[in-house]
Amino acid sequence: MPILPKEPDIFPCDLLVDETVQQVDRWWAIYTLSRREKDLVRRLRTQSIYHYCPLIKRRSRSPSGRVRESYVPLFAGYVFLAGTEEHRYEAMKSNCISRCLEIDDPQQLIFDLRQIQQLVESDAPLSPEARISAGDPVRVRSGPFKGLEGVVIQRRGQQRLLVSIHFLQQGASVLIEDYQLEQI
Repeated sequence: MPILPKEPDIFPCDLLVDETVQQVDRWWAIYTLSRREKDLVRRLRTQSIYHYCPLIKRRSRSPSGRVRESYVPLFAGYVFLAGTEEHRYEAMKSNCISRCLEIDDPQQLIFDLRQIQQLVESDAPLSPEARISAGDPVRVRSGPFKGLEGVVIQRRGQQRLLVSIHFLQQGASVLIEDYQLEQI
């Protein structure tokens, strides 16, 4: 049982749907102060500012051996903000932000975020990946991840599909079988 229930990690819930995306002026990658992602997300939600901070379930053991579940940001320190310059300014007043980086290619970011959202919603165990590794680009042709594009990597002798946010050079990986993949 989680310590706290999972909070919404996206606002509005249809942010990455085409109709909503077309209403957005600009995108920013907000780098937060240490461990302040959820605090920033709560503040943005109360101000109705569009944002996305993918959360994943993490299990750990207490010193007494009890298993604890919590929800942590997939990309530590990052929240994606969509809106106007005024929205960015309101977010900056939260005192949760270290720096703010404007996205040069918002279409690529939206594509990447949609793929990450599909991985997170699948409830498959995800592993945050800090850097993009060299490998063949692939597309999943069958299974619950059909249509996702990424790179195949090897971790601990297992084949994984790495789906990444190119702007951050970070991503998430999931176990995958080679028969589900086709080379791009």
